[in-house]
Amino acid sequence: MVVSVDDFKTSLAGDAPATGLTPVLTGLWWLAKGDWDRAHGIIQDETGRDAAWAHAHLHRVEGDLGNAAYWYRQAGQPVATDALDIEFERIVSALMGS
Repeated sequence: MVVSVDDFKTSLAGDAPATGLTPVLTGLWWLAKGDWDRAHGIIQDETGRDAAWAHAHLHRVEGDLGNAAYWYRQAGQPVATDALDIEFERIVSALMGS
């Protein structure tokens, strides 16, 4: 069971996401494993600000900054300018309530 950011990171050694992750965290798990398409497929089907924030990050990773800016607005988040890995950890931490 994943209950912390460290648990989430440790779970990346596996072949599949841990059970009990939200769909958004599952999508981010696949992103961390290098499967952008799978991550996007999961996250784009979700609604709400958390999903929009993760969606923004996905498009930032992709390099589509215009699309990312749209999703940051939907999430009510400022457009990120820090390193991708720093933002990724910030999102995972926020979604896990850390």
